[in-house]
Amino acid sequence: MENTATYYKKQKEFRIFAASTFSDLVVLKKKGEEKAFNELLLKTLPQIKRYITKRLATALSKGNLPHGKYRPDDFVDQLFITAYNHFDEVKNQKDFYPWLFKIADQLLEDTIVEEEFDEVFFQNIDDFTKPAWDAMEEKFSTDGDGDLVMMDELDDISYRNAPYVLNHVFVEDDNNEMIAKLDKELGEENIRRHTNMVLYHLPLPMRTVFEMATQFHLTAEEIAMIRGQGLEEVQKLLKNARNALETSFYTRYRGINY
Repeated sequence: MENTATYYKKQKEFRIFAASTFSDLVVLKKKGEEKAFNELLLKTLPQIKRYITKRLATALSKGNLPHGKYRPDDFVDQLFITAYNHFDEVKNQKDFYPWLFKIADQLLEDTIVEEEFDEVFFQNIDDFTKPAWDAMEEKFSTDGDGDLVMMDELDDISYRNAPYVLNHVFVEDDNNEMIAKLDKELGEENIRRHTNMVLYHLPLPMRTVFEMATQFHLTAEEIAMIRGQGLEEVQKLLKNARNALETSFYTRYRGINY
């Protein structure tokens, strides 16, 4: 788990760095130095671009976005314009990082066709057998895995190094023994692939809230602001995503002695 710990340490450090640029951006905006503003802003955007790329990759694989029409940099370019023109909306450095996600999220929502929700998957997730899960993963690896879409962008921003860890799913203290056994039996790569597969089939709001919380260290309050949702709704979506993932691990790997 050393690689996982290192990854999340870097994510937290990056968020601190993004906040630290806020005062300099304020000065540059007041001076009207748009070029210098954008050059500094660019240094704060790797995580935003990773978020954009992941959303686009999933939308492409689901058929909710036409192939070849959009690239992550198209959204980043628009984000520069929007961030500069509306920067005065940010009142303090604490709000700066989630505000950038809000802009990115709005740009994506305006472009990606609303996806259909596979209600059968969500309603019957506790009935899937291990062979059914295995077949689903085989198909996902061929048709639906975001890793196979827009590979250059994903490699450039180290998307492949973004792990999921079981304590994102099993949040109660009494699950520590089960987490340890799953970690030992499955390994980080199998955990990541299974989690990505389940998230792929969950409704977009649920998937987005879970990824914002676990991959980008945004609080429920920040996600509610970014998504324009109520706090209770965000908390419910996050809880439902975790419940679905926990159920999926249990039904697929119930042969492991918990």
